[in-house]
Amino acid sequence: MINLELPKKLKASANQAHQVASQIFRPISRKYDLAEHDYPVELDTMAAMIEGLSDSGTQKIGGAAGGRGDEPGTDLVANANGGNMSALLNALETSWGDVGLMLTIPYQGLGNAAIAAVATDEQLARFGKVWAAMAITEPSFGSDSAAVTTTAVLDGDEWVLNGEKIFVTCGERATHIVVWASVDKSLGRAAIKSFVVPRDAPGLSVARLEHKLGIKASDTAVLLLQDCRIPADNILGSPEVNVEKGFAGVMQTFDNTRPLVAAMAIGVARAALEELRSILTGAGVEISYDTPAMNQHAAAAEFLRMEADYESAYLLALRAAWMADNKKPNSLEASMSKAKAGRTGTDVSLKAVELAGSLGYSQRLLLEKWGRDSKILDIFEGTQQIQQLIVARRVLGKSSAELK
Repeated sequence: MINLELPKKLKASANQAHQVASQIFRPISRKYDLAEHDYPVELDTMAAMIEGLSDSGTQKIGGAAGGRGDEPGTDLVANANGGNMSALLNALETSWGDVGLMLTIPYQGLGNAAIAAVATDEQLARFGKVWAAMAITEPSFGSDSAAVTTTAVLDGDEWVLNGEKIFVTCGERATHIVVWASVDKSLGRAAIKSFVVPRDAPGLSVARLEHKLGIKASDTAVLLLQDCRIPADNILGSPEVNVEKGFAGVMQTFDNTRPLVAAMAIGVARAALEELRSILTGAGVEISYDTPAMNQHAAAAEFLRMEADYESAYLLALRAAWMADNKKPNSLEASMSKAKAGRTGTDVSLKAVELAGSLGYSQRLLLEKWGRDSKILDIFEGTQQIQQLIVARRVLGKSSAELK
């Protein structure tokens, strides 16, 4: 059974992440929201600190902290709280500070979670300290990851990649890009593999940076792969195409990253709830846990509803991460947590803007920024609709061909 009490080591790690969010992220949050595409130089010092903690085995903060739950000596009978749980809590706390800054922490990208999920031991040793972005989406598709048109052709001891990737978080800043491409389009989704492409690889270029609604501190790039050559052993995991296993291998990445994105949404929601509580209390609105909601101020009743949604999203995310750490299949739970948290994040942050009135809509507070930032967390790593579709398939026992 999952233990809902966090162990001391994770509490200490989460507290350190909260201090980063409070002392580093919050003070510069508005600065980089208004200066889109400017690199947050303040993060360089923090990156060095994280590397020191990582080398000492203490902790990691971003996507690199996620893992496969198969560290040497792991006891399958034990109730393990490992890399995935630690990554989730740290993502939650840093996103409470600023989710855009969290996404641009050097050497802690979502591509690092992909490497941790499917790389071989040799590849983990080679790519363990790179800054990896994730390149999946293309102009012709969004959440249908099986529709990848980017190709990878083996030419001697090199792969040659061709295609276009859009909405690549940290696509310009990262040192490496994890690119999804097909090695044989005739074999369908089973032939889709992930490749680690160095940022300076010949044939890889940045076409443009996007101007966005939120998370403006994080650069979002369009990448072109034009006869881009990389070493043959830069294909993550096995190069063999297993038609029976299908798309499962590469999709395992999402089982790690979707709870992380859920944690980001939960962190933003908690920030909005705390700010809203302060505003309501200052306005004389009492929030009581002893009085029925129907007998309280309408704003207080709405706050209680949102707080309940926040708590349920938080517990679903904990469950998904715990299952990953304990080697339990968690595709259903990962999608449930992402769907619930994504919806809760937008609902809570935008309702907080509304209940705060003119103050919430102004830039005097960060509420309006959190409202803008939250929307992407309901979209990337699979939209709300895609998550609900995955959940329906798992619950009903239907395949993707049977339930579209």
